Amino acid sequence: MFLAIKEMSRAKARFGLLVMAIALLVFLILFQQSLQNGLITGFVGAIRNQNAPVLVYSVDGQRVIQGSIITPDLEAEVRDTPGIGEVGRLGQGTFTGAPSGADGGTVDTTIIGYELGADGEGLGAPSELSDGRYPSGDLEAVGSTGGDDEFAIGDTVVLQPGGFEIEVVGLADDIQLNVSPTLFVSYDTWSDAVQSVNPDAGEPLPNVMVAAPADGTTDTQLVENINAESLDLDALTRSDAAAETPGVSQVQQSFRLIFLLYGLVVPCVTGLFFLIITFQKANSLTLLRAIGAPARRLVASLLIQVVIMVGAGLIVGTALYFPLTVVGLGGLSLRFETGAVIFWSILLLTLGIASSLVAARRVLRIDPIEATTGAGVGA
Repeated sequence: MFLAIKEMSRAKARFGLLVMAIALLVFLILFQQSLQNGLITGFVGAIRNQNAPVLVYSVDGQRVIQGSIITPDLEAEVRDTPGIGEVGRLGQGTFTGAPSGADGGTVDTTIIGYELGADGEGLGAPSELSDGRYPSGDLEAVGSTGGDDEFAIGDTVVLQPGGFEIEVVGLADDIQLNVSPTLFVSYDTWSDAVQSVNPDAGEPLPNVMVAAPADGTTDTQLVENINAESLDLDALTRSDAAAETPGVSQVQQSFRLIFLLYGLVVPCVTGLFFLIITFQKANSLTLLRAIGAPARRLVASLLIQVVIMVGAGLIVGTALYFPLTVVGLGGLSLRFETGAVIFWSILLLTLGIASSLVAARRVLRIDPIEATTGAGVGA
């Protein structure tokens, strides 16, 4: 321990640069992790965090809510499915809204309509509120939080054109759809909003049916039963509906490739650094072996340096990452990913130690007799 600390104190700049290099890589990894999760949540959070266990699309909708249309015949088939319990309609549309807190500006706003239950919830409602209450009737909404255009309780959103007004009475986290401010309203409010913007459209059909299984039937069994009813129906569990929304898997694959490259860079940088250091101090290591210093002590000193350097890099990188999770990024709500910090800390520390074993092998190969010839580790 003393030998490791002493050497580091005599080469502060060299070891400091390694710490900063590792810290930068850790910062980038954690930032990309939060960016991935924030992007996916902003894209399909409204699907993932609503309370209906099963969503039923039309096959033509390609698992996109707004692209799906449930005709009366398809709706009847869903309601007659064996094993089905509660069932409801859900509609979704994108509107130009002017929230009262937006300083006179307009924003693209997603509105999702579901059939209200007795308590204002009903199938398709946000699973959990962060503030306020569920709608108790028409013209009321639960708004999404996070992003630059965050709603507040008491805001009135005016849809353009038409001037249709909706009041925000509750807030929920992680319920955005298509990375835009999102409102959950009653099904009738959504229908009226569509007709106010386009009076010639007539009464819109639901985009999706939401369902819950009856007692004794699992979500998966209900999905199989619904899909067996008609080739025009595409039923999915809530988690599958979120994961299989077009674009989600491509985003995840892209980020996995980025994480793989980052995971390879850290051990390469650490291993190469300590291998170069071992070559540079070949003569001093040989002399230490010649005067009786055990090889195990020299290797232990090397590993202690690796742990200190990687550990310091992890701490600095995490400290740089934390402020971004407080302020957010554009329309995305970034979260401090505690699980990701722990996972990457363990992984990078393990990879750093493993990569330094190459340098440790050269220390073990030092022959003390070479001190009399001037040869060193690199001989």
